[in-house]
Amino acid sequence: MTASTLAHPAGPTGAAPQHPAARAPDRNRPLWLQRLLRMGRGSLLLLGLAWVLALGALALQPQWRAGLEHHALGWLLQRQLATQEVTVEPGAIERVTVADPSDLSAQQQRVASWLSRKYRVAKEPMSALVAEAFVVGEQLNLDPKLILAVMAMESRFNPIAASPVGAQGLMQVMTRVHSAKLEDFGGNMAVFDPFTNLRVGAMILRDTIRRAGSIEGGLRLYVGAVSTDGRDYIDRVLSERDRLQRVAQGQRVGFDAQQRRTGLNTASASNPAAISVAAPMQAPALEPDALAPAALDQTPLPAAEREAKAPASPKPVQRLDTPYPGTPYPAA
Repeated sequence: MTASTLAHPAGPTGAAPQHPAARAPDRNRPLWLQRLLRMGRGSLLLLGLAWVLALGALALQPQWRAGLEHHALGWLLQRQLATQEVTVEPGAIERVTVADPSDLSAQQQRVASWLSRKYRVAKEPMSALVAEAFVVGEQLNLDPKLILAVMAMESRFNPIAASPVGAQGLMQVMTRVHSAKLEDFGGNMAVFDPFTNLRVGAMILRDTIRRAGSIEGGLRLYVGAVSTDGRDYIDRVLSERDRLQRVAQGQRVGFDAQQRRTGLNTASASNPAAISVAAPMQAPALEPDALAPAALDQTPLPAAEREAKAPASPKPVQRLDTPYPGTPYPAA
């Protein structure tokens, strides 16, 4: 055995053991570097402790966690939108007026499905309108199927429909005449909101029925017939109402089944006061419509409303079997 072997005996693996001085901290490092390393180790320890405390606080405070998630999601969406050409609105679904057809009652589902097929409107928005008509009808003591029938004849369920005389929306509300009713919903522009138009139109229909004393007379006032008895319009609305009643009962009904052709002794068009208090008109073999309460407001229709809804052309009542001019909705 050589002297070098005796001075540095081999370890179990044959490698020379490390000198004890090499395993000790490097005392040859500058003092400032040693202090910097100690500060770094302390900072990492404090950072880890802070993370542990933050995670514990989020676990114990759900509202903090929700707020953090909301801000993080908003930041991510902003980063995503910055790379796109069209603005994306994740909350746009909240403005859509739709309802799940399965959430409706069986009667409402049948009515919504039938109207959807006849007027070529998607079931989801039609379901929302049907459900709302039933709610509003109960509040106003008005047949919801009559509300839907008026809506069908007035606009064919086009929420942005407009007539040449200024009637607008689903139930063709005259905004310049009924602006006071629309004020409670935010102003005249709310007439194009389907639910607002339905509610305001139903209130107007309820008032005209009370004023006339019958559903038929109320429909004549609603359409603003001043140069005719409005018989064609009344027949169309009541025929549609009758079909919806049969559909709601589960019967198979054609789209144009059982069209009314009533021979009515109507009041003279030259006597608006007589029109406003016309007697109830009933179709043969059909049950009479329920009248308004005994204490009825017999005030004639205001002249401003009669003039506003009067047709500009010699036609007494606008044709309702075709869509309004300028709308993309085809005839059924």
